[in-house]
Amino acid sequence: MEIIGIDVGFGFTKAYNGKNQVIIKSIIGDAADIQFHSSIGDNSAASNLHITIDDKSYFLGDYAELQSNIRDYTLDQDKLISDFVKILAVAAAGICSNAKEPLHVVSGLPVGFLKRDTKKFKDVLIGNHEITFHNRGQQDVTKTISIAKVHIIPQPIGSVFNLIFNDSGKIVNKELSMQKLGVMDIGFKTTDFSIFDHLQYIERGSSTLDVGISKCFTIIANKLKQESNINLELYRMFRFIDSGAIKIKGREYNITNLKKRVYSHFSSAITSDLNRLWADDWDLDSILLSGGGSLELVEYLLPNIEGNIIPISKSIDARLNNVYGYLKFGRYKWGYQTTKSTPPKKKTDMTLSAEEEALELEDLEDSKPGKPSKGLSWLKKKHA
Repeated sequence: MEIIGIDVGFGFTKAYNGKNQVIIKSIIGDAADIQFHSSIGDNSAASNLHITIDDKSYFLGDYAELQSNIRDYTLDQDKLISDFVKILAVAAAGICSNAKEPLHVVSGLPVGFLKRDTKKFKDVLIGNHEITFHNRGQQDVTKTISIAKVHIIPQPIGSVFNLIFNDSGKIVNKELSMQKLGVMDIGFKTTDFSIFDHLQYIERGSSTLDVGISKCFTIIANKLKQESNINLELYRMFRFIDSGAIKIKGREYNITNLKKRVYSHFSSAITSDLNRLWADDWDLDSILLSGGGSLELVEYLLPNIEGNIIPISKSIDARLNNVYGYLKFGRYKWGYQTTKSTPPKKKTDMTLSAEEEALELEDLEDSKPGKPSKGLSWLKKKHA
């Protein structure tokens, strides 16, 4: 068994197995025929992603953005699940994993889609997936990614788990685990507000807004279209949004002041929603900001949020907060061994043990509407 955290987002797909991590822009493109390859430039695993899966070849991420004639990305939840999750998640797992053992995957969904899409997400991923990585100037590498189990949790709690668990899946920040926490997780397309009291998920104070940092990008892109008559794809704006300037047909446009106005207005609106949603939760001990969007907006958000704010860590990419937490929770749930005492199985055993089956049934019962939560008891230990 190998445990891995995977987060397929509208902006980026992230994965981490404790040793290897990857961030892929969530773009899928046709595999174009490239006549010349330069040996200069980025040669990382995620920079020139050319794969074949289900007998179809694709370029992924930055490589698709640069080289594909037809590029596809989405801001639609249904399309993300049906067309993107399998390709991007299996590719990310293939980069991080040695593919010698069955994978146990922890992932997350926005709280507003958790009940609706959990089964769809699992059905897309569970099973054996053969993927070939076409490496420039090297031999192709084919892997069989065997995904035995997928556990879905509310997306924002990944960031909480990242703070309370250590790398072995042990609770080390017991004080934080006993607090009432609010989490604002701003992603590319959605923003999640969630409350966890002693790690018990509080439905009343949790919601998903259908807006994220892409809303700011859209406003900026529309303004630039008025000035330049060019449609800017949102996924291409990452390249220049931080610099505050973009060249279009040789003319440079300075968007620094525009970005400040847009970010300020958006942050004010989104924190107003937060304050209304959490009006009755004045007893929050701390508020955690998470997600890549929070890092972009943090200086505009802080003046509008009252309470004890847990600062965004500068030591890691904020986009990885949730996926780090997914892995740590997976190690808590399924156990973690630093050494392997038995060789990997040649064939994935998809049959659950009696203990695992009982836990899955208990998870299912706990998720039924009206069923009271068990708080910390839903974090099921399988090790001493």
